[in-house]
Amino acid sequence: MGSTACIFVALLFIFSNMPCEAQLSSSFYDNTCPKALSTIRKAVRTAVSRERRMAASLIRLHFHDCFVQGCDASILLNDSSSIQSEKNAPNNLNSVRGYDVIDDVKSEVESICPGIVSCADILAVAARDASVAVGGPTWTVNLGRRDSTTSGLSQAATNLPNFSDGLDRLISLFGSKGLSEREMVALSGSHTIGQARCVTFRDRINDNGTDIDAGFASTRRRRCPATNGDGDDNLAALDLVTPNSFDNNYFKNLIQKKGLLQSDQVLFSGGSTDSIVTGYSKSPSTFSSDFASAMVKMGNIEPLTGSAGEIRKLCSAIN
Repeated sequence: MGSTACIFVALLFIFSNMPCEAQLSSSFYDNTCPKALSTIRKAVRTAVSRERRMAASLIRLHFHDCFVQGCDASILLNDSSSIQSEKNAPNNLNSVRGYDVIDDVKSEVESICPGIVSCADILAVAARDASVAVGGPTWTVNLGRRDSTTSGLSQAATNLPNFSDGLDRLISLFGSKGLSEREMVALSGSHTIGQARCVTFRDRINDNGTDIDAGFASTRRRRCPATNGDGDDNLAALDLVTPNSFDNNYFKNLIQKKGLLQSDQVLFSGGSTDSIVTGYSKSPSTFSSDFASAMVKMGNIEPLTGSAGEIRKLCSAIN
């Protein structure tokens, strides 16, 4: 075989073994459903204008989907005879929200292009549009994911970060999904918006630790009693300074020991990620750029493509 032929065969082998994210494309629906993206954008904008907090919820929904079985909309499936819903996992139950918004978006998209646009892609696009709706960065969403016909309830218990996780655990968890420390810190910056329940930060504000500002803890205790079961669902903004704007104040808060969750504050606690937090606190443009890139990479985690999975008619049930 000649050298040219050898190179050609080698290239064929390389391309045939490239990861499946190579099959995703930003133009995937250009011919089959050209109004898909504008329809999703309008619906997300409406939902966020109705409730600002929904922006954070939609970004988180995409994140919790991708970390369990990949970005396949498995998190949207309800319990059935064949499905044990991920919605019931400890880190999702009474915590993850936005399901109704995605169902509404899917209904609108189905009305113009039945059976074409996957719920997994809707989650990815909605996360981007939610960021833009609150002044955050935009990015190009690669499309062509398909929807799972299974759920990963048991995986959800082990693959999702917990509010009490330490730095090593977080680095390991994100690393297992192919995400670097820097990408982990950037993605954590989505906590510049959104709220958390008292039950997730009660221990932190009552432990009198050296890693929390005393005044900040005192303020938070007003709405989060120390007794378990008392005010568990009371909400507090993850970013006390600008809770409804996508900016870099989250990182400034960490430097001042005002991270609400333990899993936030460990990013600036004398460890390997301190310098990344400091960098983002000084440069909002660097944070925005890195966040966008990390969201694209996260959206490429183990998608179902080609003939794998299905395109659900309803996001909450397999066909």
